[in-house]
Amino acid sequence: MADTHTEFGLRDLLGLRDRWAWLFLLVFELTIVLYMLRNLSDSALLPGLCALLIMVVAGVLVLVIPVDPLPWPATVFVTVAGPVATVLTIIDVDHGLTKPVWTPFASSYVLAMLVLRGRLGAAWLGVGAIATVIAVVGAMTGARVGVVVGSVVPVATVAGISMAAAIMRPMQRSLRLLREVATMRAAAEATMAAANGERDRQLARLDKLARPILERIAGGAELSAAEREQCRLLEAELRDGLRAPQLVTDELSSAARGARSRGVEVVLLDDGGFAGVPRWVRQQVIESATKELAAANAGSVTVRVLPMGRRILATVLANAPECDRRTEIDTAGEVSVST
Repeated sequence: MADTHTEFGLRDLLGLRDRWAWLFLLVFELTIVLYMLRNLSDSALLPGLCALLIMVVAGVLVLVIPVDPLPWPATVFVTVAGPVATVLTIIDVDHGLTKPVWTPFASSYVLAMLVLRGRLGAAWLGVGAIATVIAVVGAMTGARVGVVVGSVVPVATVAGISMAAAIMRPMQRSLRLLREVATMRAAAEATMAAANGERDRQLARLDKLARPILERIAGGAELSAAEREQCRLLEAELRDGLRAPQLVTDELSSAARGARSRGVEVVLLDDGGFAGVPRWVRQQVIESATKELAAANAGSVTVRVLPMGRRILATVLANAPECDRRTEIDTAGEVSVST
């Protein structure tokens, strides 16, 4: 498949989005049908209807498939649709080729769209096949030159679209590149804004928690045993904010501080599993962790949010002298406890 970042896109060119795409398709198909119906007065009914159906299907395929360039199976059908429909409508069984055939008019629009879908060579192959069919049948039936030429002239539409596509292709590529640059810039700005917001939040938290004790230390005051214990607990709480920012809430931080003050080793880990999880499920994890921390008087408690994509969202492992307890919370918010 060709590089979609450099190909000429029909939807980008014409702005075919939402209801406008369906309106364009309706007008396009109506034009094809009106041209093909004019063949029914000069052709057998069944071949004429078959030709009409073939061109209608080709018109749908050349517009509705969203991939550029058009996939090869659809490209082959659209390319041969014009010549086949021309064969079905070109011969009047009683008088031969006596009037201009209207099928090339409809085929020219379909093949012009094929050019815009990135299949220039296939479109011109279809043009050549239609011209060959008309020329051969005209020679076999002794048709006037004016009739043959009048039937081939509409394919000039493909030439005009081909020239326009060649001229506008560099502009289209430039617009596509500009759009990609703008998207990347917006993503970078959003990432930077998120990083700045998180940094400001962490700085505000650090200022709230650590400023009083840091000012005492900077002032040269001698810390008491209680203040040194406070420093130890504060250092652990700040580390929690770095290792597990999604777990840091007032209730869980308070429970962790209380457990540490009782000699419990507390470890909080966040591997990113909260992304895309409902808030109430996240709250279920925090409540389970808070409950274990509040009940712990010795040993250790490890709270871990697992990576994304796993059935289990988070685990709370409590190791105590009397027993060990493991709590699991899945992505649906179900809590299971095993000892």
